[in-house]
Amino acid sequence: MPYRVTFVCTGNICRSPMAEWVLRQHVEDEGLDVEVDSSGTGGWHVGDEADERTVAALHRAGYRSAHIARQFEPGWFGRYDLIIALDEGHRRALRSMAPDEEARGRVRLLREFDPDADAADLDVPDPYYGGRADFDLVLEQVEAAVPGLLEEIRTVLKER
Repeated sequence: MPYRVTFVCTGNICRSPMAEWVLRQHVEDEGLDVEVDSSGTGGWHVGDEADERTVAALHRAGYRSAHIARQFEPGWFGRYDLIIALDEGHRRALRSMAPDEEARGRVRLLREFDPDADAADLDVPDPYYGGRADFDLVLEQVEAAVPGLLEEIRTVLKER
């Protein structure tokens, strides 16, 4: 059974699809048995493609992208081994939806996996109202967290 990871941001068109495609590329490159997807806490963009600036940032860095936004549903907690929030607001929203303490424990912040991140500010900023530099910053923060996230995934897969 594959290890399942999902990323969650607000509308599922900027941060979470970016994180999804970065992690997806790394697990594919390593041949890990991991399924990766993403969603949003809100339904404003359900059915939309990823923001064109997200796609451009991914492509500039050599990643693929194909995405249709969706909203996270409380019934999905049983599907995932790890639910990764992109900021504290998302984490709170997800934990409030969780059916029990075990499910709440599967909700983590992405930047928790970046050893150089400031523990007092683990939010990945929303680039939606910004420009190219804001999307590049998000990509930089995602890429900084992926090695730690991969290490955690590898550890769990070895224990299975």
